[in-house]
Amino acid sequence: MGHMKATSRRKGNLRQMITMREHSVISDEPRETGGDDTGPSPQELLAASLASCTAVTMEMYAQRKGWDIGYVEVDCEYQPGERGKPTKFELVLRFPPELSDEMIERLKVIATKCPIHRTLDGEVMFTERVETIQLTA
Repeated sequence: MGHMKATSRRKGNLRQMITMREHSVISDEPRETGGDDTGPSPQELLAASLASCTAVTMEMYAQRKGWDIGYVEVDCEYQPGERGKPTKFELVLRFPPELSDEMIERLKVIATKCPIHRTLDGEVMFTERVETIQLTA
């Protein structure tokens, strides 16, 4: 896919309107952290990215193999790292009972190869740049 871009704009207290291409999603903080809880938190969106990317990666692999794997579900539990403790992601992969052990083993391996998993597991670089913005009425 190459270069991707998301833009977050304030739309209230801590509420953000995030746009990507022609799509948009709301992000907010729960009430207990000062938000209005009008959408998932940024942390929940990260877990959602990993869960959905894992599911899609397995589905695409199965399609290439000509496998009909039926209904697949992925849970992602995310515990942000704290001082001295690593960030933890727990993925639960749910498959129909009729899948063979070999298929399940192969899908488990493929699940770890999704682009979001690889990004989170790999080396990342950040750069920040400041620009001024002129708001129009």
